[in-house]
Amino acid sequence: MIPDVIAPGLDVLFCGINPGLFSEKTGHHFARPGNRFWPALHLGGFTPRQFHPSEQDELLGLGLGITNIVARPSARADELTADELRQGGVELTERVVKYEPNVVAIVGVTAYRTAFGRKKAQVGPQDEPIGPARVWLLPNPSGLNAHYQLPALAAEFDRLRQSL
Repeated sequence: MIPDVIAPGLDVLFCGINPGLFSEKTGHHFARPGNRFWPALHLGGFTPRQFHPSEQDELLGLGLGITNIVARPSARADELTADELRQGGVELTERVVKYEPNVVAIVGVTAYRTAFGRKKAQVGPQDEPIGPARVWLLPNPSGLNAHYQLPALAAEFDRLRQSL
């Protein structure tokens, strides 16, 4: 299990679907080479330079954090069951209530739809909060998500940043 990068009152708590096996091995979020989270975070204006996954704890000083809907690592997110995602949604809500970030940015639309029963959710701001936090959906930064290339992914991260 990868520890959350979390503290009270963050500006944005980024929330992945679940850790990949490479992330589990390294102990760092979004660690697989080819995952575009760290480049999109930088190009979207959240960090002054592109951080390496091993620098994840430096995000806290920028008012940012990282968690996951489901803690169980897997090779692919589609290996998770709907029950795991729904239970993960309950547990994520508990973390959000405890830590009170301003925004929860979930990187994975399909997982969010299942975890929170929002079948028609799309990328961007959501109408329903999680606890006290606004919710913003971002595309999955995995290299397996061919629908979003890095420039489009970074533009969505920037859209979130500008909304803060």
